[in-house]
Amino acid sequence: MRSSSSTSVRLSSPPACLHAPRAGLVDAAVEHLMVRKDFQAAFDTCEKGLGSLNSDEQEETCFRHGELKAALCIVGVQALAELNQWHDVLTWILQHYGETVKIPAKLMQMCILLYFKVAEQAEVQEVVRTWLHCSSNMSQSGYSSVAELYILHVLLPLGQTTEAIELLEDEVGQAAFNEDQRQTALTVVENFNAKNKPPSYTVPESLCVQAEARSSVTTPQGLLVQWLNSVVRLLYRALSTVSTNIRSHSLRRAFLLLLLLYLLLIRMDPALPSAFPWILRLFGLFQQMWNTMFGPYYRALS
Repeated sequence: MRSSSSTSVRLSSPPACLHAPRAGLVDAAVEHLMVRKDFQAAFDTCEKGLGSLNSDEQEETCFRHGELKAALCIVGVQALAELNQWHDVLTWILQHYGETVKIPAKLMQMCILLYFKVAEQAEVQEVVRTWLHCSSNMSQSGYSSVAELYILHVLLPLGQTTEAIELLEDEVGQAAFNEDQRQTALTVVENFNAKNKPPSYTVPESLCVQAEARSSVTTPQGLLVQWLNSVVRLLYRALSTVSTNIRSHSLRRAFLLLLLLYLLLIRMDPALPSAFPWILRLFGLFQQMWNTMFGPYYRALS
């Protein structure tokens, strides 16, 4: 009875995973990578080991099988990075795992750090997002590390703080972090957002007036007004210089009046806004001339 029961136990136990030769391939690949610096040989050794593992479909449920596969992929990723073939890393990993959600957490962490180092975070963003939202991956030991690296090294460098906050508040953040960790991560995201927000300030009124004055000068009408101002100043100086020869103030005002009429009617359009100051000055001159010429008569009559 006892012998039969022990026999049944032995028959029902899972078969042993015999991967000693393949473990030797991992050691050989590491030696090529770290000691000999032969990166192509290291990658070829990883390919050979992965091909051998993929051919044994009946051993895929073995824990040792998954560990060896992940180890060979990690060494292979390092070899591709040294060969400057980092853009082929994700395609090569998916070639051996088939689906994004089946990639181990260690490999996802390595991919995030690699693409962050080469400043190509957008290449890995969609893959990591899909991996994080897979419910079967939330129980992995490295799930929280993948979520943390995704926020710090993918979303924040890309400036996608809104997605980072949403990730922390949905099921991914609840599965990856406890409450204190989530609050700390939210604080980091908010500080990053505030630090990179473009400064907003109000322009002083004096600067606005100066800017408007400069902009008005650059327009054709502004240039014309500036030219007229300079002409009037020059004529005023000329009249002041020859004032000893021209004794009559009325004659000087009449001459200036004719000049303004010429500028307004010939050189400028009276309907333009820039002509309004000249019209007011013309009206003032008319009023002064009237008071000078006819004011004494009115005072005498009164």
